[in-house]
Amino acid sequence: MDNNQSEIVAALRDAGAQVQSLAAVGKGVPDLLVGYRGLNILIEVKDERQPPSKRRLTPDESNWHIMWGGQVATCNSPDEALDLLLAMTCKAD
Repeated sequence: MDNNQSEIVAALRDAGAQVQSLAAVGKGVPDLLVGYRGLNILIEVKDERQPPSKRRLTPDESNWHIMWGGQVATCNSPDEALDLLLAMTCKAD
């Protein structure tokens, strides 16, 4: 689990989203399943305070993202996660 995951989860919940951690699943599965305004959003959490080399997707994560037939996003901060909620709900409207 990235050090900022709890901050991202708190920001999402404060915005009215439901959040389920999937981090324990492993094998490249994204860290968070987020429910918001009828949408399901998968988020891979990376820590913006880490150098870029530490924020890259692992091989398992990269393969999972490629093979997944639906939406998945990477967020490095609470602000990015909130921006994603806004972008996803604007697309759905």
